Amino acid sequence: MCGIAGFSGVGDTSVLTRMNDTLTHRGPDDAGVQLFSSPRSERKTGLAQRRLSIIDLSPAGHQPLSNEDGTVWIAFNGEIYNHRALRNELTRTHTFKGQSDTEVIVHLYEELGESVFAKLEGMFAIALYDTKKDRLFLARDRMGKKPLFYGVQQDTLFFGSELKALMAHPGFVRSVDPVSLNKYFLYEYVPTPHTILKDTYKLEPGTYLSWDGKGYTKTQFWKPTFLPKSTSFAESMNALDTALMHAVETRLVADVPLGIFLSGGLDSSAMAYYASRASTSRVKTFAIGFDEPSFDESGYARQVAEHLGTEHHEHILSATDCQQLIPEIGTMLDEPMADASIVPTYLLSKFTREHVTVALGGDGGDELFCGYDTFLAHRFAGWYARLPQYMRRQVAVLAQVLPTSHSNMSLDFKIKKFTSGFDGLPTYRNQRWLGAFTKDERQQLFTAPMWEQVTEEDEFDDIDRYLGEIDSRNEYDELGYVYERMYMMDQVLVKVDRASMAHALEVRAPFLDTHIVDLANHLPVSYKFRGITRKYILKKLMEGKLPHEIIYRKKKGFGMPIGSWMRHELRPLVTDLLSTSSLARIGFFNPAYVERLVTEHMQGTHDHRKQLWTLLVFVMWWHQWMDTTVPR
Repeated sequence: MCGIAGFSGVGDTSVLTRMNDTLTHRGPDDAGVQLFSSPRSERKTGLAQRRLSIIDLSPAGHQPLSNEDGTVWIAFNGEIYNHRALRNELTRTHTFKGQSDTEVIVHLYEELGESVFAKLEGMFAIALYDTKKDRLFLARDRMGKKPLFYGVQQDTLFFGSELKALMAHPGFVRSVDPVSLNKYFLYEYVPTPHTILKDTYKLEPGTYLSWDGKGYTKTQFWKPTFLPKSTSFAESMNALDTALMHAVETRLVADVPLGIFLSGGLDSSAMAYYASRASTSRVKTFAIGFDEPSFDESGYARQVAEHLGTEHHEHILSATDCQQLIPEIGTMLDEPMADASIVPTYLLSKFTREHVTVALGGDGGDELFCGYDTFLAHRFAGWYARLPQYMRRQVAVLAQVLPTSHSNMSLDFKIKKFTSGFDGLPTYRNQRWLGAFTKDERQQLFTAPMWEQVTEEDEFDDIDRYLGEIDSRNEYDELGYVYERMYMMDQVLVKVDRASMAHALEVRAPFLDTHIVDLANHLPVSYKFRGITRKYILKKLMEGKLPHEIIYRKKKGFGMPIGSWMRHELRPLVTDLLSTSSLARIGFFNPAYVERLVTEHMQGTHDHRKQLWTLLVFVMWWHQWMDTTVPR
């Protein structure tokens, strides 16, 4: 697990080093840069890497790394879980310097060329330079687990694991992209392939890019499928058991200490169970709790740890712990992303890193097995739609006058979101439930000139693109695929990556193993979502392995009482950053509308936590990365 950066065009070693230094937190163990001159032009190509040593801690794992004759070079971030099997196929024709998975990629490229990326099982972001062809390749793993940004300006291609690496190149010009700005306030993140900056992109998952100095092409080497469907529930459950065991076993391989994130929910508890079965030593588990009861899950994590006999580590967070970190979000995120659970994830990662270097997490279970409350809401929506329209209108009116509660996923919050997002095309209903600002609200939020720049865009074109790719027309398959390719990849995985890598902690996600993804996607929906029971097959699989009350307990989520804090402890921060003078420096927003949101929330008449938090994160990001009055 590391960070990579580089360019192809204008630049030198000092520029390359400066880009690499922005990623020190991702790889504190080692650093390397390599600069190449094009044989056919004045172009320079640079590869840089910061290393967090996980496999082969020796100097043989130093990067950038080359083949035997120095004609192929690589900078690599991630883990290749099938590298040993691939290595066995290559030992007859290639000489290996060490045991790292990185070296396997280089030699496999010599054998297969661009087909190499389709052979790799794992999470990765790769920059590979072929000196003979004078061609640079960038590649990203199948599920988008590892980030990879790129952009082309002034005939120079820039790339890096985080946007801040691109920003460090003196030739890179930062400018907010209006279309992406609108998408951020729609989705609460900027969906792939867009970024918040103009002429800058995220490489799509399961895709590689080829750059020859004049232009680039992109090739997709893998995408999820949903057809044909499995036929036997018993066989599917046995296959899932085998696949989970294999995925966890392969992710327990490391030359450094390893542990498990344990929330006490089904997904992380399943990971702890399989890790306990696969490990030859006592598994370490890590959990945090909150002193706010409606947000605390530490008791469930403790129960699972006792049941499995793990070496459990627990830390209870106070409101002060979280509140002190919130003003630092702008520094942590070089692209705005409004998932408030990044704060507890950051603190969990910090606590876990005191004991281990690698952690397994349960990310992906909700997307693959219909676990979110919104899957249930869609089922309710089918029944709700049968009510006469006048009755639905009465319910919507009554919902808006329910007393406001700031508890985690409170009933009034769910009812208000359900009714307010119900009307309109069902295709986009899920996003209306998830998002912070509706289209009408964004029109009020933005200044008139800014709104004019985005109104010609199809705001749901990202969802439409993914729906056009999927091979199934089942509404829950479609919903799951959009979750996999948007919310999970661009919000959940980004949150975990930035929070964990801030402490040089590698987090692995066994649920996102290709075999599990394929198996889950090919299950009939009724195997995953039966009646009102979500994750049905996973729950049945874990019966007898975990306590019954853990398997079937109500989903809570990893949140914070951000709405209440905004009215009290965080009030000075909110009123300062969302003041007229602060917003005027940015120039994108209507201060009068924002003032109304703040006033209504502070008075307790409305719950604007999502809108205010989404705006607050953007403002903190802008002041950190875009404010020209701040010395850099």
